[in-house]
Amino acid sequence: MSGIVKWGGQAVIYVGMALWLGYFANMPVYTHLDPKLAVIKLSVVHSAQRKYECRKRTQEELEAMNPNMRKPLDCPRERLPIHLELLLDGVVVYDEMLQPAGLSRGSQARAYKRLPTTAGQHEIVVRMVDSARTEGYDYSRAAQIILSPGENFVIDFRADSGGFEFIGLAVDYLPES
Repeated sequence: MSGIVKWGGQAVIYVGMALWLGYFANMPVYTHLDPKLAVIKLSVVHSAQRKYECRKRTQEELEAMNPNMRKPLDCPRERLPIHLELLLDGVVVYDEMLQPAGLSRGSQARAYKRLPTTAGQHEIVVRMVDSARTEGYDYSRAAQIILSPGENFVIDFRADSGGFEFIGLAVDYLPES
């Protein structure tokens, strides 16, 4: 009899734990995003231009250095900050000055922004300055987009492909101004 009670007690405990775990695996209901909204994701990883130009070392400087350190050019690693701007329907929704990473500020600047927005038609403009220029932008892209509810629209930056890429279902690129 004690074997039946022991096995029965274990079964009750295991069934109770399974029910408890099953309930909390599905409840409370969590909605990641309102079903009427879409998400625009901005992702940028980019190295701006160098802050200082490379300079040629003089013969005296080279002779003062160890033989294994004698590089004719001195190129400081520090890079300029990146100015990144995102406009949605003519309103600035993201405007940041991104600092380069690294101890000597010689690495890439990074940005990731998730912007929930209403579904429907929008005009989107993204622009970036990665040089020392004071007027205009080095990279710019504009498009008319149609966002579906629940859609993830991605704005990615790839310098080797010419700049910003829009990854979404309905994109109509606008002429560059």
